[in-house]
Amino acid sequence: MEVDLLNLLKKMLMSETERKKGREGLELDKVDVDSPHGIYVYDFNREKWVLRQISGNPGLPWGDGYYMIYFDNAKCPACRAYDNYWYPFVKIFGKMFNEVNYVVVLCDWFARECVSEAASSAFRKFDVHASPTTILLYVSGGEIKRKSDVSGVKKIDELLDLLTKFTSGKTQ
Repeated sequence: MEVDLLNLLKKMLMSETERKKGREGLELDKVDVDSPHGIYVYDFNREKWVLRQISGNPGLPWGDGYYMIYFDNAKCPACRAYDNYWYPFVKIFGKMFNEVNYVVVLCDWFARECVSEAASSAFRKFDVHASPTTILLYVSGGEIKRKSDVSGVKKIDELLDLLTKFTSGKTQ
């Protein structure tokens, strides 16, 4: 109990910029509005979201395979609604698609209000101007072979349908 109160007090005293800086390797149960800006990847072994990149050019995608990327704006009310579907979807159905890299790119407001150079650059690289946006990628030989952009809040069944169709090659 004392530790929780101490952590809450520390969080309240931190400036907004200090809270959003973070450090690579940080592990979270869920990426939320108070999480550091950056690019997160879900680690099924730890059952945690790991802050993969804060600075530099976005290394996304970082290799061959499938990617399901959620572009999240901390100041976006629709993103908060989407969180209620996205995080349970990854936890419940993610292992069914073990070839997929689940990624969250977090800024306050697109590339304009972002402490993370990598996350801001990812918003620009993928030309994301609506939130929430989910991008599906298939990468082979270091090249993006297929890409699908989906804007708006999607429920768990819709996410499952999108990913099933994309990984089976039924969508472009």
